[in-house]
Amino acid sequence: MAQEIVVSGGSLLDLQGERPADLLIAEGCIADIGSPGAFFGRGIEVDASDALVMPGFVDIQVHFRTPGGEDSEDIASGAAGAALGGVTACLMMPNTVPTIDNPELVSEVLALGRDTPCDVYTSAAITVDRAGERLVDFPALYEAGVRVFTDDGTVVDSADLMKGALEASASFPDVVISQHAEHSEMVEDGVINQGAVAERLGLKGRPSEAEVVIVERDIALARQTGGRYHVLHMSTAAASDLVRDAKAEGLRVTAEVTPQHLILTEEDVERLGTSGKMNPPLRTMIDVEGLRTALLDGTIDAVATDHAPHSPQSKSVGLPEAPPGMLGVETMASIVWDEFVARGLMTPQRFVNLLSVAPASIAGITAHGGPFTIGEAANIAVFDPGERWVIEPERLQSKSLNTPWPQKEVQGRVRHTICNGALVVHDATLV
Repeated sequence: MAQEIVVSGGSLLDLQGERPADLLIAEGCIADIGSPGAFFGRGIEVDASDALVMPGFVDIQVHFRTPGGEDSEDIASGAAGAALGGVTACLMMPNTVPTIDNPELVSEVLALGRDTPCDVYTSAAITVDRAGERLVDFPALYEAGVRVFTDDGTVVDSADLMKGALEASASFPDVVISQHAEHSEMVEDGVINQGAVAERLGLKGRPSEAEVVIVERDIALARQTGGRYHVLHMSTAAASDLVRDAKAEGLRVTAEVTPQHLILTEEDVERLGTSGKMNPPLRTMIDVEGLRTALLDGTIDAVATDHAPHSPQSKSVGLPEAPPGMLGVETMASIVWDEFVARGLMTPQRFVNLLSVAPASIAGITAHGGPFTIGEAANIAVFDPGERWVIEPERLQSKSLNTPWPQKEVQGRVRHTICNGALVVHDATLV
């Protein structure tokens, strides 16, 4: 039997509030909650002094490149980076080679994630091979454990197919249809945001209207069908206004935003080079300000990273040729804490909701994101809100280097991570 773990000296922080308490963890679960020092000598001591003990973070948009892109990342390296970032559960996107669009491949991917230091779930495509021609077998994929469907990397352009997908989600109360909202024809051959920087560099842009058109159409379809709709990596202020209105109407609509879209703009692309290229692209300061407002007023439900590793070789080309994507799963918590909580713009409880509770709820990941309760699975991030550190690309766990935060000093760092009752990160080091 695994040795018991005692998390001592910290403050528990969940949606019920913050309070000093120690945890006793046994057989994968929270066995007891007591006053400081109550479990002294009972098991492996995990020091949480001056730290916040939170539900483990949940990242509902990662690309671990399995199958087909393991030179850039694989499930083992991706999950290791996730654990170092306090992420105890993550959701893979299906734009792999081949596409995750059938129960057999779902089973293979889930099997590879069983022995990793965070729980790995996977979404499945909305259309077969993400080709936008016919819908996948929703009942069979649901039976295989899929709860999130998306053609991420491409948009479902066909309104008829999107309507059919949303109708299918209405048949399963815990299924959500997630959309990469960029109208294909409007962004064809586009490299970065359509704006001043694209003009200066002589590049074709990806207009913000391409996102707005799709979000507006899909919300109308969600209204018509009663289906659940989720906007992936929302990048524009105008789209956030549409989501706000949909929520006020009572529609089943949610949205996520990446840390990079909350902080960086198209101007940063010139500094970052190909590491600053992603889809949807970094936008303008007006969009950043609109997204931050939506994050803080509850319009945006979750932060997710769109963790998209690419090998140094594939990124060592010009902007037009480079694949889009940025790293994020290992640095998400520190970036958001530093930018919002440490500066007094966000409460610690809102931080927990955005990074843990809400994303787990959206994706139907029931064993994560809950309050500290005796008998529940022990999925925990111990976060030091005062530690300062520098993000060095070469020291991140990913096989790739394309972080948008090279050499950035941030405040706040994960000290320990416990996944399913196992200590997987101890003193910021993989166990």
